[in-house]
Amino acid sequence: MKLMKKALIIETPLLDVYGQMAADEALCDALPAPYLVRFYNWKEPGITFGYSQRRAAVGEAISAAGCPIKAVTRRPTGGGIVFHETDLTFCFIFPSPGAYFEPGKTYNRLHRAITAEYSRLGISFELLNEKTRDYAVNDPAMNCFKKPVSMDILYNGKKVLGGALRKFGGRMLYQASFQAPDARTNPGPHKNAVIKALGGEFGLEWETAGMPEATLEKAAALAGTKYRAREWNERI
Repeated sequence: MKLMKKALIIETPLLDVYGQMAADEALCDALPAPYLVRFYNWKEPGITFGYSQRRAAVGEAISAAGCPIKAVTRRPTGGGIVFHETDLTFCFIFPSPGAYFEPGKTYNRLHRAITAEYSRLGISFELLNEKTRDYAVNDPAMNCFKKPVSMDILYNGKKVLGGALRKFGGRMLYQASFQAPDARTNPGPHKNAVIKALGGEFGLEWETAGMPEATLEKAAALAGTKYRAREWNERI
């Protein structure tokens, strides 16, 4: 019999965009289990942009889109601009030993698992498997879902799921946004699909738990001192 590994589905209170980013970082540090997933519980709409994007270009792109959302922060992970209004947002934290990793292989593993699970449900997603330009400092700041990159998940040619990575020591943070039309209005089936996909791929046995009080306190502090801070958001 295959030995299953312990994994947690972490439940958190309503958080704004600053609190969401801080919660992920605090969980990476506290690591209440080697594997954990957290579906964001949104207090209000927000916008995130990638670690390597220029803040001035991001501001111009948001203004050009005519978006009235004022809550904007830089992610600890890469990628472009993501408008968190109707998406199902989640993170997955998992072991990543060693000093280096290959992002393409990581995305391939995660997104193939998710695509395969939806296929079992009769939904035909596909991976964009072609060479594309990655988001870089000097590229125009783009809405992630207007500019698919290799290993993004598409439905009928349109991007529906993209993710971004950051390695914290021996663990990996994967932040994802799922933007199907019913992502928030009917999230249950999508959450179940993600949990089943990741559990099957990594051999996990899931339990549900609240975020530890000390980790919540650390996240609240990080939200104010880092993710709301000018020094972080205007680092480039």
